[in-house]
Amino acid sequence: MSFLFKRDTWQEVFDSIGKNRVRTLITVIGVLWGIFIYIALSGAAKGLDNGFEKDFEKVSKNSMFLWTQPTSIPYGGYKIGRQFSLKYSDIPLFKSKVPEIQHIAPRSLRGRWGIPPGKVVRGQRTGEYTIYGDVPVFTKIFSMKFYDGGRFINPDDIKEARKVCLIGERIQEELFEEDENPIGQYIRIDGVFFLVIGVHVYEQGGGFNSDSDIHIPFTTFRSMYNRGDKVGWFALSAHDNTDVVAVEEKIKATAKEIYRVHPDDERGFGSFNLGREFRRVSGFAKGVTLLSIIVGIATILAGVVGIGNILLISVKERTKEFGIRRALGATPSEVRGQILLESVFLTLSAGMFGIVLGSLVLTLIRLATQDLNDFPFTNPTVPVILVISSLLIMVVLGTLIGLIPAQRAVSIKPIDALREE
Repeated sequence: MSFLFKRDTWQEVFDSIGKNRVRTLITVIGVLWGIFIYIALSGAAKGLDNGFEKDFEKVSKNSMFLWTQPTSIPYGGYKIGRQFSLKYSDIPLFKSKVPEIQHIAPRSLRGRWGIPPGKVVRGQRTGEYTIYGDVPVFTKIFSMKFYDGGRFINPDDIKEARKVCLIGERIQEELFEEDENPIGQYIRIDGVFFLVIGVHVYEQGGGFNSDSDIHIPFTTFRSMYNRGDKVGWFALSAHDNTDVVAVEEKIKATAKEIYRVHPDDERGFGSFNLGREFRRVSGFAKGVTLLSIIVGIATILAGVVGIGNILLISVKERTKEFGIRRALGATPSEVRGQILLESVFLTLSAGMFGIVLGSLVLTLIRLATQDLNDFPFTNPTVPVILVISSLLIMVVLGTLIGLIPAQRAVSIKPIDALREE
């Protein structure tokens, strides 16, 4: 290994490479392009994964919704097209029959799906906004942030059916003065006075709420709008490490049993499984990563084979040189080491340039997308361990492919080399 630190060794390496710069450069680009594709695609896949994680961090990754729809199959004496509603009193039954459920939150609303919004008045200012009836456990399924001093609905609000509300940022702007703190103030919702207990922070891509929503206790909502035991829909979350798809099917089967809906009726209940969607998008990001590895390795191998070919050509062109060196006492290991060093140097240099170029492109992408809120893409990076691993692969491949021309150089006999013109 001492020859690695000799100036003459490296002088020979650079002289050999420099004899045909164009040929060497074109061949090295293959390795460079392969590692560049690997770094760029892996980083992009990580950016997608980070973006999806950011979008889903405000919701339980095992969450889902359940609501009722007109039936499509007659069953139990009921005709086709029967319409019905979920009930608040069904919550204990769902939990007992589906132990995989961690949290279940009943929700009702006014202001969407053909239901008129609530009319809100404060002083001389008025507006129409979406009103939600919620329970405290809702924030365990969908996280919410509040401005200083604010809070969400608590158990006492539910128990006493208090007239308190949480408002969105746009409502604060439209109903209150610019420097006025709405917390502790009263607004009138459909003729009933409510105490504002907080203003929730609106974050784009952060769930299903908007900046013009009002949240009031579920018990207050059903009393105001004469909803009785009816529920608009259930928001649910399953325990960690459960099969969210299987839990969804079990919940729907239980609901069909409770409400006497035909087991084969696919339209009686509607659902949306966020856990399944999260797994789908995560799988997509992993697929892109796998694709980057396959394409990158294939391109790198093609480039490395090209390096092996130019070294074989170089060995043939230097037949006389190697014969003279052998005649002057150069050992086979010294000749072999010289060729292997050239192979590893070319491969590793190309790999390092590819990594630098890929990192530069990822940096430019990160700067261009750092304020992007409409698309799930955040901080595209490649773990250091993968970069180090790729460099080690470069060394191994360079060594392996260099063995062929190295052995060819060693096999040259001095007497045959001296006969070369």
